[in-house]
Amino acid sequence: MVKDFTYLLKPILGLLVGYQIFEKFKTKAFDIFIKTGVILSSIHIFLILLAFIKFHSIDMNLIRLEAGFFSDYEVYVFVLLLYSNKFNIEIAKRKRIFFMLLIGFSIFMYLARTNFLQLGILILGIKGYFVLTEKSLKVLLLVVFGFLMSYAAIYYANPKRNGKGIEALLYKIKIAPEEAFKTKINKNDWKDFNDNYRSFENIITVKQVSLDGNRAIFFGKGIGSTLNLGQKIQTTDGSVIQYISVAHNGFMTIFLKSGLVGLFFLLAILYLLYKQKKSENPLIKNLNMLLIGTSVFLVLSTWVFMGLYFKLDNKSIIIGLIFAMREYLVKINENHFLK
Repeated sequence: MVKDFTYLLKPILGLLVGYQIFEKFKTKAFDIFIKTGVILSSIHIFLILLAFIKFHSIDMNLIRLEAGFFSDYEVYVFVLLLYSNKFNIEIAKRKRIFFMLLIGFSIFMYLARTNFLQLGILILGIKGYFVLTEKSLKVLLLVVFGFLMSYAAIYYANPKRNGKGIEALLYKIKIAPEEAFKTKINKNDWKDFNDNYRSFENIITVKQVSLDGNRAIFFGKGIGSTLNLGQKIQTTDGSVIQYISVAHNGFMTIFLKSGLVGLFFLLAILYLLYKQKKSENPLIKNLNMLLIGTSVFLVLSTWVFMGLYFKLDNKSIIIGLIFAMREYLVKINENHFLK
């Protein structure tokens, strides 16, 4: 129960921390934000070198286990540097290029599918393509077509399960659709079970909640409820478990705890994040577009990795900082208008 409360409070605390960071630094907030990203990228690259020395291998599964699996924060920093002119970030050209190369290399070396998708989604968001117009629909359809063609090429290239380096990433991309959406899994086949474990969690969540009747379906099984995996498994951190309190899928975790009612509120929050007020101020407008892109990515992030509820996630802090900056700018604009 304590663990569940900490997970549920995490996004709220993240928003408050983001607000406080902006309140403390205000005009220097983006500068601090970017420098923090540079430090994180440098640490990640250093850990990659240590992992390479330790294992004498380019097996990305081993390197990621040692150096880290993903970094949403670094993706946001990269996007802000890429569009520094849109966010009034004053930085020397050479310094900006160096930071982008450093952070870009770090992001690539995570070989995290969600980070690559996050980068594309945030760029589309800042460009305004998630505000539905005739032009944006054409662009989105073109992006989806390009994505499908790229996936088809990877699928028919048939990367191997135990491949190293880039092949390991390509294999993970190949199995991505089944991994998240497969409806039947043979838990006695270790390859099928491991490759599609996220789907296995989704299947047992729906089954176990449904078995408790309509009350559980609408209101969930409550704080402290768990899922029975039906067998003991070893996690990436070496623990051996059979009962889990949270699933990878944030929607399923909320469904377990608070049912369809909880899902309604979660979707409502994502919609409110997407539905930003229009503004003629260029900086406020671009901050809104970044929030819209964030809301779209959160749908994906929540489905595959608990979204804002994941214990290592920092997007709630970033959202809190952006909210605080936007409201600060809105207030300045209003005061200027009144004068």
